[in-house]
Amino acid sequence: MSILLKLEELGVFLFSIFLFSSLPYLWWLFPVLLFAPDVSMVGYVAGPAVGALIYNLIHHRAVALTLYVSGVLLHLPLLCLGGVIMLAHASLDRVLGYGLKYSDAFAHTHLGTIG
Repeated sequence: MSILLKLEELGVFLFSIFLFSSLPYLWWLFPVLLFAPDVSMVGYVAGPAVGALIYNLIHHRAVALTLYVSGVLLHLPLLCLGGVIMLAHASLDRVLGYGLKYSDAFAHTHLGTIG
């Protein structure tokens, strides 16, 4: 089952590349921004509960899709870009075994314990 779930996440990651291709941005921007959502880990400076809340907000695919769709409806490509990057990043994280965080520790995720 783990391989099947990782393949599904890989499909979402590839779909995010397809979505990016419809935006008016140069290709090099995608890999440059791909790991930008990890800046949300800075929330862990305030403790694991605050860190998990901020991290999960930035890594939640419903938030990413809401940004993307809002950008499409409002004709704001920058909003679309934010949504696509968040979607791609969250999916790639899940392919690599990183999931949404529980509030007790960074390594405790919905996919299991990291490490």
